[in-house]
Amino acid sequence: MRVLVVEDERILADAIAEWLRDETHAVDLAHDGESALERIAVNDYDVVVLDRDLPRVHGDDVCKQLVASERDARVLMLTAAAQLDDRVTGLSLGADDYLPKPFAFPELAARVLALGRRARPAAPPVLRRAGITLDPARREVYRNGRFVPLSKKEFAVLTELMRANGTVVSAEHLLEKAWDEHADPFTGAVRLTILKLRRKLADPPIVETVPGVGYRIA
Repeated sequence: MRVLVVEDERILADAIAEWLRDETHAVDLAHDGESALERIAVNDYDVVVLDRDLPRVHGDDVCKQLVASERDARVLMLTAAAQLDDRVTGLSLGADDYLPKPFAFPELAARVLALGRRARPAAPPVLRRAGITLDPARREVYRNGRFVPLSKKEFAVLTELMRANGTVVSAEHLLEKAWDEHADPFTGAVRLTILKLRRKLADPPIVETVPGVGYRIA
């Protein structure tokens, strides 16, 4: 998934990003509300992890503008404002979840994953298609009962293909969801990752190339 972490404490923001990247997510960072809105305007995020007390534009205003934009991104407010009234206010602004600081990283990761399943048409907790079983929570993939070890990027790309449920996924979409904003769209990273993925999934070939359009699992 593509996640935006909006947190003005840079050490904490880097720690959250590192943890979520280890969970195979593509993560962008913003350290104030203004830059968060700029990134939201140009990128298609599944989840926004949002601090409330932000410089330039307050987190509450970021949340309201994101909700008003009718984008699919889900909002997880992550803030030191932990009283009941704070949580009620945050949810009333349109946030989908609210996690007070201090927090445990495994819980944050689990909540991000749960929200990501709701960011687009609902996906089951475990994805199954064409003999492949993919468990996002455990980060495990099996083909016909055989465990398939994948890199983070391979897992992220396969997840998008599985979620597409047989429809074609463009290389641009895969780059958007599996790589962060620093990815070079001209590197051929998607094509190379697809090649490695096919090799690891073994025969018979399961990932189909639709010339000029993208990829799919038929």
